[in-house]
Amino acid sequence: MDGDGLGEALDAAAKHAAAWLDSVPERRVPASATVDEVLATLTTELPAGPSTPLQVIEELQHACDPGLTAMPSGRFFGFVIGGTHPAALAADWLVSAWDQNAGMRQVTPATSAVEELASRWVLDLLGLPDDAGVGFVTGATTANFTCLAAARDSLLRARDWDVGARGLAGGPAVRVLAGEEAHMSVDLALRYLGLGRPDTVAADEEGRMRPDALRAALADAPAVPTIVVLQAGNIHSGAFDPFTDLVTAAHEAGAWVHVDGAFGLFAAASSTHRHLTSGMAAADSWATDAHKTLNVPYDCGIALVRDARALRAAMGHEPAPYLITDAAGDPYEKVPEMSRRARSVPVWAVLRALGRQGVEDLVDGLVDRARAFAAGLADVPGATVLNDVVFTQVTAALEDDETTSRTVEAVLRDGAVWISGSRWHGRVVLRASMSNWSTTPADVDAAVDAAVDAVRRARASLT
Repeated sequence: MDGDGLGEALDAAAKHAAAWLDSVPERRVPASATVDEVLATLTTELPAGPSTPLQVIEELQHACDPGLTAMPSGRFFGFVIGGTHPAALAADWLVSAWDQNAGMRQVTPATSAVEELASRWVLDLLGLPDDAGVGFVTGATTANFTCLAAARDSLLRARDWDVGARGLAGGPAVRVLAGEEAHMSVDLALRYLGLGRPDTVAADEEGRMRPDALRAALADAPAVPTIVVLQAGNIHSGAFDPFTDLVTAAHEAGAWVHVDGAFGLFAAASSTHRHLTSGMAAADSWATDAHKTLNVPYDCGIALVRDARALRAAMGHEPAPYLITDAAGDPYEKVPEMSRRARSVPVWAVLRALGRQGVEDLVDGLVDRARAFAAGLADVPGATVLNDVVFTQVTAALEDDETTSRTVEAVLRDGAVWISGSRWHGRVVLRASMSNWSTTPADVDAAVDAAVDAVRRARASLT
């Protein structure tokens, strides 16, 4: 291994990775360098000849370190992206070293065995049918795409239209109903599937779809094949749709019910917060992103479909003669990709490390941090927490949009924490997502202190 420089490069990469992780707890959260500044340090012209792996790693580290955002930090509250649990990170290093194309059961028995266990454990934790189909994809958007493909094809197959053979042109129309605060990843997935934008269904003040509005929408076109997209975790409020009433209404109308649970699906793993997902298990498909609440590395979405045959029918294909297939079914039949890394391995690793109680503690801890942050903000004069903090999201605003905007800008300039801005219900807001396993009460205190100081500076700049 040393003959080609791999040993030296791996040692250097491990050293730099450890130094990066050691720096994260105290590091400024926003990057210190711009894209142009990083480019100025990297080799920009394609070299005429080779370099050693060690030279490449050293240049990459030196150039990129200032341009890295401390997203793994317990003080990063922007977006809903989680961190990486140590067991999952170490397992992911093995995945890269093993270099397995985890698509065929007989060709890659090790990763296929791990995937079967990870699938079984995820279904168990979420309280979903143990015979559901499970596919490990790149993220929540692709998980939504995979599940909605199964929904589309299944609904059309029931009307004697084979999408795989005939395409969509000339076939029955498929209608999609989604809440007016559905995440953009649903729109993207539907666009990729040729279904266009969904018809929106009214939601309440927390972004939860209203059952009466869904029933009215379903009654408008009772004969049209319909997919109803529900939400486990609103991006601003963290709210969960009232699944029992909505799923019942949709199924009475013959609709397929899909749940976008990018970060909220794992509420089902907590005895304290499981009530938020009551009725969710009666849906037909579910999508989540394991990099969020479960804290595995990028990229790892999970698509779950009640009818495993529907998932295979949508994602599978007639095998090429050179492939080695398995009568039990192969992993590539449940996902869009033929070539895929063994994403299930870090999922298995974090579940193996935490166990059932550890996952519950992880979820409960994130919610506790969100509530503590909301309580701290509520004590700031002029600040209002706008959502009912039922899960991991906190959305707040100051007395006017300009003060809120300048507060967010001041927080990011200071760099001690990262809190994002957004718009919700016609107002400029600041939004914090508690998604990282490593966030401590001290990190929350630091976020409150940063917000208080930013509010002071924002108001001073307006006087």
